[in-house]
Amino acid sequence: MDPRQLRRTVAVTLTAIVVVFVGGTIGFHHLLHERWHAAFYRAVVTATLTGLDSTPRGAGAEFLTIALALSGVAIFGYLAAQVVEAVASEVTGEARKEKRRRRMIDELRDHFIICGFGRVGRRAAEEFVVSGESFVVLDFNEDALAAARERDVLYLEGRGSEDEDLTRAGIAYAKGLLASADSDAENVYITLSARARRPDLTIVARASDAEAERKLELAGADRVVQPYSAAGTEMAKLALKPQVAAFLELVSSHAGPDLRFEEIEVTPASDQGGRSIRELRIRSTTGAVIVGLRKSDGSFDTTPNPDVRIQDGDVLIAIGTEPELRALEDLFGPRETIAG
Repeated sequence: MDPRQLRRTVAVTLTAIVVVFVGGTIGFHHLLHERWHAAFYRAVVTATLTGLDSTPRGAGAEFLTIALALSGVAIFGYLAAQVVEAVASEVTGEARKEKRRRRMIDELRDHFIICGFGRVGRRAAEEFVVSGESFVVLDFNEDALAAARERDVLYLEGRGSEDEDLTRAGIAYAKGLLASADSDAENVYITLSARARRPDLTIVARASDAEAERKLELAGADRVVQPYSAAGTEMAKLALKPQVAAFLELVSSHAGPDLRFEEIEVTPASDQGGRSIRELRIRSTTGAVIVGLRKSDGSFDTTPNPDVRIQDGDVLIAIGTEPELRALEDLFGPRETIAG
């Protein structure tokens, strides 16, 4: 019930109660010649249906008693109807929101699944929101679910280690999964379950130490992050090379104002395989700069020569502004799309 409707209901109810009590008091006082306090008492017990003090004498008093009793029934019936309507409206509204949330989750494609919405999971979600990536949170902890509701993100109650819950989260259509629970054992189970369901899925897992990192890699995680170790490394970078650290922060955060990194896979549909970076004139055409090249065999070229030939299956690591990176994506997009 909205505040205006609530105020209206309270005002109507109070007004009706005052009218009934005052009218009954005056009526009994004149009809039965009772004192004011006795007449008020008789009016209250009659209108509230708690009983009668004594049988009223005279037809007028009897009719007044009947009128007060019916008025009491009407007032409390009105109150009951308003309460039922408010409860039903709340339940229906929650049901509609739940149905809408489930529908949005079912429609997700190429999304990420965040298994564990603690500090690490929430920070990852912030990056996804800024970058415009779709994701769903999967957690069973009530505090984590409350945090997801507060941030207005899609969420499901469940465990990433349960196949049924992963199915509900759309693992069949997901782009990647983050095993970010606070427990190393839980992250191992999450990784095992996800890898069994999707051998091709990108899985990034959280580990508390090197031993847990080794187990997660054995379980099938593509990348493993140690938050505490990473925090120490970042602090050392800030102390030893503050300008380099500031630059990396600028280009690696999606919240940065200008530059950012992007990775683009070269596919046969782009018809660019076999050509060199110089021949493609990437810098002059798009404005983006190729700073790394991951070959199809998994090896990395961290300082690619302009004359190196790009092959299908290679992944370009580029840096640039959003328009420059968009132009680079168009350059390596399907030829029919570009022609259209």
